[in-house]
Amino acid sequence: MPAPDMHGAPPRLPGRTVARPGKPPGRWRRIGWKRRIALAVGAIFALLVVWLYLGYRSFSNEMDAANRKINKRTRAALSPDHGSILTTPQVSLIMGSDSRNGNELAGTRADSILLVRTDPGKHLVSMLSIPRDLNVRIPGHGFGKINSAFAYGGPALLIRTVRAFTGLPVNHLVIVDFTGFKELIDSVGGITVTNPYKVISSAPFDGIMWHFKKGVIHLDGRRALAYARIRKTTNPADSDVTRTERQQRVLQALAHKLVTPSNIFNLPSIGRDLAKPLATDLTATDFLELAWVKFRSGRTVKCHLGGIPNVVGGQDVIQPVAQNISVIGMFLGKQAPQPPPKNELYAPGC
Repeated sequence: MPAPDMHGAPPRLPGRTVARPGKPPGRWRRIGWKRRIALAVGAIFALLVVWLYLGYRSFSNEMDAANRKINKRTRAALSPDHGSILTTPQVSLIMGSDSRNGNELAGTRADSILLVRTDPGKHLVSMLSIPRDLNVRIPGHGFGKINSAFAYGGPALLIRTVRAFTGLPVNHLVIVDFTGFKELIDSVGGITVTNPYKVISSAPFDGIMWHFKKGVIHLDGRRALAYARIRKTTNPADSDVTRTERQQRVLQALAHKLVTPSNIFNLPSIGRDLAKPLATDLTATDFLELAWVKFRSGRTVKCHLGGIPNVVGGQDVIQPVAQNISVIGMFLGKQAPQPPPKNELYAPGC
């Protein structure tokens, strides 16, 4: 047996390692580097799952509040969707209003009316703007501007009017309160749109004379709202139709921004801002499904209805034309998109 060394330390036996006093080998030291990486990745993944779950719960609670703003009468006016948003084409009516609390109050006119159709099978998203001055038959009220339907009978009557005029089912409804729209865009860091020509307001909007240059522009919430809503500009070619095109650009840019990974991961922070300005029948799960369909879509078709300017009963209106039927076919993907004729301010097209 080997003798102790000169310092009195116990002898080392062949094939055996003696731990130094006070420094026992730790459990972590005995784990290989590959396993350490696997454990670290697993911990990060677990934290990510918890974070996304908390974000979903926060967003879901706010969407529950948005759902409670839609009454039974409005829900009854919607057409059944007959399938999942992930697999079945759906049409949603998006309406912008000035109500101060997001509630669906009769007596308020619809500032913007937009149909959005998702077609997962074709990876296609289509937008169809309806000019608010379009002169149509409002059930029970004769002819009038289409936005008057909301004033007469709230969103339920607007849904019925849109369906009667276009022949399209309306499966879902989203009412956007513009007073909360600014905060939503600010919460996602603003949006970027490509502006085809200069837009200069000829009258103050929100107390400011606005100037938007041609080309790529970045908009915070206040600027995005002004860009989408100003009606009086110095450009004689501007009309209610071109204003709806600006609104489409804003909505498309916002939808693109919402489905980016950074904002999906930031759902706990932006969930309240996203749901607060809304009144809708869509659930939190429905919105996430729509986001996925939008993310996977290969293209977006943007169309608008139109007609000929006219005066009816002392009011300026847009009298519908037969070409609207073809534009609805383009919106449905049944016909190739065609732009409106040049030099016709209110002509329909895509």
